[in-house]
Formats: sequence, structure tokens, C-alpha cells
Amino acid sequence: MDSGNWPSATCRKLVWARYTRTMSALPPLPTLDELIVAFDKGLRTLLAPAQSLRPVPGAELAEPEQTREERAHAAALMRVNHCGEICAQALYQGQALTSRNPGARAALERASQEETEHLAWTERRIEELGGRKSLLNPAWYAGSFAIGALAGLLGDRWNLGFLAETERQVVRHLEGHLRKLPAADQKSRAVLELMKEDEARHATSAITQGGAELPEPAKAAMRLSSSVMTGIAYWL
Repeated sequence: MDSGNWPSATCRKLVWARYTRTMSALPPLPTLDELIVAFDKGLRTLLAPAQSLRPVPGAELAEPEQTREERAHAAALMRVNHCGEICAQALYQGQALTSRNPGARAALERASQEETEHLAWTERRIEELGGRKSLLNPAWYAGSFAIGALAGLLGDRWNLGFLAETERQVVRHLEGHLRKLPAADQKSRAVLELMKEDEARHATSAITQGGAELPEPAKAAMRLSSSVMTGIAYWL
């Protein structure tokens, strides 16, 4: 065979060097152990009762007198918030799985722990109001996990920026629900108020860790997907 048809040794070395630089810039693939842990966390989020290290906000308050319609409305609002916490768990677990930076991963895991408490609070309040959780929680979880893993692959600045924007939008969403709650339902209000404080702190922490500001089209897409989820979860 004519050796002139083959690339020179120098050319092959340059191609190999470029390939290795490209591959080293990519985040490492999750290990089998990490995938198993992520799957276990998903099952626990969807199937096991969530636990809270902090006292449940409003637990000391008496159950208010409400009409059946008011209780149903409050339960539906809390179902939406519970669904949002399911999505948050999936997002942060997906982001942490593909994050390259230990500091960013630690921030995501801290946020995830507090979101677990939010999950417990909203779950308990739904039960107290005689409501039920969303029937589509597995679908919301799977979609959010995929989005979170993709955000992690984009790099830690965008990963943390995505976390910050998610939390900002959650704060605005909670403010809307606080306005919509029946006036007498101070127990639900106490839960949402503390959740709002936690979410605002998560957003600030993500920016402090080096999160980038997302472009407006990305923010708009996030608002649209959130609107679809909340609209469906109110009824299902």
C-alpha cells in the first residue's frame, strides 16, 4: 500500500492531541454506583414519605374553618407545590450527577436536602386538607431529571445559573399562591412563607458560587414549562 496515502506522524499526533483535549474538557460519565444512588433517590422521592429535620411550619396552629370549596382549592394549590418539589428534587439530582465542580455539587446537594423538607411539609398539608398528590409525579420527575442532567453537562456556571433562575421563578410562583390561598388558611400560608425564604436563599447562594445569568429565551422557556406543569397539576 502506498504510504503516501496515510497522514504523516506529525499530523496524527496533532489530531490525537486535539482529540484528547476535547475529551478531557467533557465531564466524566457517572459511575455505576452514582447511577444506582440516583435511581434509589428517585424511588424514595416518588414512593417513600419525605422526612423533615426542621419542625413543620404552622404545625402549632389550629386547623381553620373552611368551606369544602376552600379546602379543595387549598389542597390543589398545595398539590401544585408538592409537584414542584418533586421536580426540584429531580432537577438537583440530575444536575449534581453531571456537575464537575465539587463546590457546585455541594451547593446542589444542600438545596436538595431543603427541598426534601419542603416535600415533607407540602405532603403533610395535602393530607390534612384531604387532598391527594399529583398522578403525574413520575412523569414530572423523569422530565426534570433529564433537564437537570443536561444543565450539568453545560458546565458549572450554567448549571448554577439554572439553579438560581429556577429558584427565582419558584419564589414568584409561591408569592402568587400566597395571594390565592383562602384567607383563613394560615397553616398552608406558614408552609409557603418558609419555603419562599429557603428558595430565595438558594438563588443567592447559586449566584455567589459563580452562577451565570441565563439568556432571556432560556428563562422564557422555563416559565412556559412551569406554567404547563402547574396548570395540569392543579387538576391532576
